[in-house]
Amino acid sequence: MPKKDLRVELLAVTPNAQSLIYAAFRQCYSVGFVGDLWPKLLAGEVSQDEQAKFIDNVLQSGHESPIEHVSVSFALEGVSRALTHQLVRHRIASYSQQSQRYVDESDFDYILPSSIAKSPRALEKFEETMAYIAQSYGELKEILKEDGHEGSKVREDARFVLPQACESKIVVTMNVRTLLNFFELRCCMRAQWEIRRAAKLMLKLCRENVPVIFDSAGAKCEKLGYCPEGERFTCGKYPLKDQ
Repeated sequence: MPKKDLRVELLAVTPNAQSLIYAAFRQCYSVGFVGDLWPKLLAGEVSQDEQAKFIDNVLQSGHESPIEHVSVSFALEGVSRALTHQLVRHRIASYSQQSQRYVDESDFDYILPSSIAKSPRALEKFEETMAYIAQSYGELKEILKEDGHEGSKVREDARFVLPQACESKIVVTMNVRTLLNFFELRCCMRAQWEIRRAAKLMLKLCRENVPVIFDSAGAKCEKLGYCPEGERFTCGKYPLKDQ
């Protein structure tokens, strides 16, 4: 039952992402058919810099829907069930999560909050609790087997004692418009520490692969230049709107 560390890997990005966004935007404002433009884009007849400038100009006008044609897929491990419960609240997305019904959790890994790790008393209680839950999970499985249950029925019912700290793995796919909203919310200092850490790693990968969209992405304050959270919730990095 070791402590598990966060890992985020980029699995896939829509091919020719910038050109696809450019073509989608062009179709909105052109009498022509972008199906005829597409081979020219792939051949480099419209430079990447020219495409990026056009996209940036349109985005500044507030027109965002064409960027939904591009999506990004991530694999995350070393995340808690507490994190994934927050993650799946972002509904315009696809998720494939490790199942506690089919995966045996007798020796589950766990996510350790830094506040607990730094406190000897809290750490002792936390590790003691994890060990107790693991033991109870194993004992429940044996009891259910003795009562005549088999296979996934044993795991699906024994899992009810597992903690939110239990480590999970998940594949996430979002279109880039959804990702921008995700980063606005989850890169903010008000976001819970674990999902904020994952969001920042995801954002780093997005900036490397689709810079035209993500170079200026992040918490809302990064784009606005002021904190929209109000005096009660501001972290102080940016002034409030009325300041």
